[in-house]
Amino acid sequence: MADDNPIEQFRIALEACARALGRRPELQLSYTADKPTLSGDSARVPQPGRAFAPEQVAEARGWADSFALRQRLHDPRAHAAVPVPPGLARDLLNAAEQARIEAVGGREMAGVRQNLERMTETRFRTDPIARARTAEEVPMASAMQLIVRERLTGAAPPQAAAAAVALVRSRLEELAGPHLDALAACQNDQAAFAEAFLKVLHDLGLADDPEAEVEEQPQEEQAAEGEEGAQEEQQADEQGADSGDSSIETRSEADAGDEEHDAREVDLNMDDLADAEMGEEGEEGMMPWRPNLPAEKLPPDFDYRVFTREFDEEVAAESLCDAEELTRLRGYLDQQLVSLQGAVTKLANRLQRRLLAQQNRAWDFDQEEGLLDTARLTRVVVSPEHPLSYKVERDTDFRDTVVTLLIDNSGSMRGRPISIAAISADILARTLERCGVKTEILGFTTRAWKGGQSREKWLAAGRPGKPGRLNDLRHIIYKAADAPWRRARRNLGLMMREGLLKENIDGEALLWAHERLLARPEDRRILMVISDGAPVDDSTLSVNSGNYLERHLRQVIGWIESRSPVELIAIGIGHDVTRYYRRAVTIMDAEQLGGAMVDQLAQLFEEDRPPRSRR
Repeated sequence: MADDNPIEQFRIALEACARALGRRPELQLSYTADKPTLSGDSARVPQPGRAFAPEQVAEARGWADSFALRQRLHDPRAHAAVPVPPGLARDLLNAAEQARIEAVGGREMAGVRQNLERMTETRFRTDPIARARTAEEVPMASAMQLIVRERLTGAAPPQAAAAAVALVRSRLEELAGPHLDALAACQNDQAAFAEAFLKVLHDLGLADDPEAEVEEQPQEEQAAEGEEGAQEEQQADEQGADSGDSSIETRSEADAGDEEHDAREVDLNMDDLADAEMGEEGEEGMMPWRPNLPAEKLPPDFDYRVFTREFDEEVAAESLCDAEELTRLRGYLDQQLVSLQGAVTKLANRLQRRLLAQQNRAWDFDQEEGLLDTARLTRVVVSPEHPLSYKVERDTDFRDTVVTLLIDNSGSMRGRPISIAAISADILARTLERCGVKTEILGFTTRAWKGGQSREKWLAAGRPGKPGRLNDLRHIIYKAADAPWRRARRNLGLMMREGLLKENIDGEALLWAHERLLARPEDRRILMVISDGAPVDDSTLSVNSGNYLERHLRQVIGWIESRSPVELIAIGIGHDVTRYYRRAVTIMDAEQLGGAMVDQLAQLFEEDRPPRSRR
């Protein structure tokens, strides 16, 4: 087949080249019509058209080469350990490191360099930097990557971004020119390059000068701080897993809660530039910084605000795309998860047997009154003096129940996690329906990357301080509780749609699902949350404290768990949700999701708990 199919030949050759260039025999390439991504040993690159246009082929090769070089030349743990705070400083470091990787790899082979140049030209045509008209609108991470790339390779910025880079170049040169020049000398050494770039960040007022700190400290203090530094490096490694090092796309998360950085006003107006970097388009597969602060550090009087609810929407899944596309997406979901469906179905059948066992009728026989026990009438026929036998049905402990599955539809769930979540929810809904348990399937995300119309309204209002939540919510109803499974089955395919999964504001989604449950007439209400991380929304976190959304989530969870009749459970995919939810389980592999969902529900149904009254 491959001999007769030029597309398949191209795929095989490109994957082989990427494995050889990255020295990763296990590297897997797949293709996408949306943003390319790299996660572990799995990469997604653009799919060339059937006409095999030269620019499309070069773009696909460029992304594959870039991902392969990152696998070979980049150490994620060392990068995460660099003492740079989350936000704009970390984004600039990520951008500079990507420029270093491509510069070193492109220097070795001319063909690779040409592929990377074509990929860079295509990428920056759609980057927000191409739309910048003033210095305040220039995304600093994108500009920094192109300026560092120019220092290391001599290549000028792509034509689409050249004008925007020129708007900020003079000021960057004035503040950090000498230290930018010094980067080329250490580009072959990742650690030395990061240390040199720290001086650039210091020039911009985004990081402390490590050399100055060492000179001012006595030797005994330096020795004492060595142990502390090791601990901080370990913490940085843990944060690095969620810091986005596996994605070459960068973005700004200016932390308005960092008073130390806010106190340093740079003439370049970094805060405004960070806000301007919030473009309309988001990055695929990104793993944003997700803060995890202990509950004791959260102020009890936290007041959550919403700038505007004007652009929020609660929408049925079938209204987001036409019926033909829904059918196609559902078919894609079924085809992708044929192997998984069998395993989850076995677990669901086990759950069904447990539930039906609890609902089976039980009788007390040989009663003096009740229903006539016809099975024992033969005793009366044989012995007419024998009294009639009656039976009485026992009351079952199984209460009328409704289950809501609330699924995180954020961008970091893209790929295997969201596919497994969709098929697991589908099988569970079908199973519970057979057992007389109504099921509702909901999803939550935002309508836009980095703000949408809410942010535009805030900008038009003059950027008032402390605006609170600053993005447009999108709450999706995949299956209503009263809708039969056969009618809602197709809707779950919507989760496979490119561009649907954006950012996540968990606290408000949890309240929304909770309010829908409270309106139900069932005696028992169960809410299961499936998520892969803490809430994150760039637009909101850029103008509020870095843990603003997380604090609200903790507040909502605490209220539900302590005062609501709803039983709340959570499943975290690769993210410790036990620090938020009293009843939760964390799985490290999305393949375990179906089993975890079934086990959690089975444990709940087996518990003999009296219903809690509403308060």
